[in-house]
Amino acid sequence: MTDAAIPKSPPSLPLMARVFFWIGVLSFGGGLSGWIHRQVVQQYGWMDNDDVLSGIALAQVLPGANVTNLCVYVGYRIRGTAGAATSLIALLAGPTVICVLIAMAYHLLQDYPVLQACVDGVAAAAVGLNLRLGIVGAQRVMPRIAPTIAMIATFLAVGVFEWPLVPVVLVIAPLSVAAVWPRGARDA
Repeated sequence: MTDAAIPKSPPSLPLMARVFFWIGVLSFGGGLSGWIHRQVVQQYGWMDNDDVLSGIALAQVLPGANVTNLCVYVGYRIRGTAGAATSLIALLAGPTVICVLIAMAYHLLQDYPVLQACVDGVAAAAVGLNLRLGIVGAQRVMPRIAPTIAMIATFLAVGVFEWPLVPVVLVIAPLSVAAVWPRGARDA
């Protein structure tokens, strides 16, 4: 980890735990990556936009849940191993307890229409957060032609033509990386 990745005065582990705990508790149905981005970049200034967006890209290609991968990445970049462990445990603690309690009570609540309305509302908010994050990511790559082509090609292949994600990424990702790979001093 480079010194540039760590804020001048890194946040305390209890502050990180509080932030990630509330992200975990208050985010339902997705949208966590968008909220992590908002808190870490805009609210607290712990990391810059490009670093978090790179973390999101890395989190998506690693096995496992994207948000837990991102949480470990962000925590590690901010406070090293202790930050990674703190942010991950804090992110998962609240939702784990809530899920167990809801699972125990779900059979009693499933017949109430208000439950479905709440789930629909939370899902709409999560879609909005993901859309916002997609726009932020698109704005980052739009000035460069190769990443823009890769973004559009991936959207068309997966979103429009409904081709399987893994083969599309296995083809487009190496081409995209090759297109932006530094070629030496003459290209600088």
